[in-house]
Amino acid sequence: MNLIIAGHIFLILLTAGTKQNDFEIDIFKTSEGELTITFIEHGTLMMQFKGKTIHIDPVGTYADYTKLPKADLILITHHHGDHLDTKVIELLQKETTETVLTEICHEKYQEGIIMKNGDTDIFAGITVEAVPAYNIKHMRNDNTPFHPKGEGNGYILHFGNKKVYVAGDTENIPEMAALKDIDIAFLPMNLPYTMTPEMVVDAAKMFNPAILYPYHFGNTDTRILLNLMKNQTKTEVRIRKMN
Repeated sequence: MNLIIAGHIFLILLTAGTKQNDFEIDIFKTSEGELTITFIEHGTLMMQFKGKTIHIDPVGTYADYTKLPKADLILITHHHGDHLDTKVIELLQKETTETVLTEICHEKYQEGIIMKNGDTDIFAGITVEAVPAYNIKHMRNDNTPFHPKGEGNGYILHFGNKKVYVAGDTENIPEMAALKDIDIAFLPMNLPYTMTPEMVVDAAKMFNPAILYPYHFGNTDTRILLNLMKNQTKTEVRIRKMN
């Protein structure tokens, strides 16, 4: 058992890199029980807490969802096909499932609850904050952002006394400086759509998460991020199979 101390944040890591259905799993202790994070692939995650299962950007390309638990809560960050898979959303539904998505996602999957940047609500007993996720620098050929401001969400999930930030597709936007007491952060790191390793470092320095997982990193060399972060002590960087 490893005790990880970052400032005033205490996390007890019970299991790291174990396997379930060929996916890596980390388990954290919170004030209200264990939080299990399953690393699916790309931007797709599964979290389990107090008997509830949360699927984030579930996409059939990355997992056989007939073999994974049905959802109590589904969170969709934005409408691109590597994040929004309406067939998988339908597959994961049970009578009590709550689905949270953006306005544009709702045009493609006309059920669920729309959250906009700045909204906070409780779903499946879990407090969820929707925060901005967008590009400032990286543009398409027509000079429009890959992810325009206001279209996508990042999400902050409260699990007991722990806060998990899933950034969605974003760059190191100024709103990150307002994030407080983030225990676990997922930051995207692939070009040209999201961040370079250097931009991820800048983002992490804005809010100093206790643990940083780069995700959605494609062919980006994660060793670059590890090297850039090696001389700081506020954030532990962990690499999982999330390319």
